Amino acid sequence: MKVEPEQRAALLGEYIAEHSATVRAAARAFGCSKSTVHKDVSARLRKVDPALFRRVQAVLARNKAERHLRGGAATRRKYSKK
Repeated sequence: MKVEPEQRAALLGEYIAEHSATVRAAARAFGCSKSTVHKDVSARLRKVDPALFRRVQAVLARNKAERHLRGGAATRRKYSKK
């Protein structure tokens, strides 16, 4: 069953806001690509639900600010196993 893009954008936005999820995690949970998730929450969601859009943008901004720390932790885990 295919969901309308506007409805999908709202569902993705709710998921990201509730779970503080990354774009990759939301894509995995909904079975779609990262590009689709990003387009839905950055362009479509702004028109569908501006309040939810602001909440999602705050989560995505926090994820972006933390990504260098996550990358460093992943590298540390990778090389500590050897």
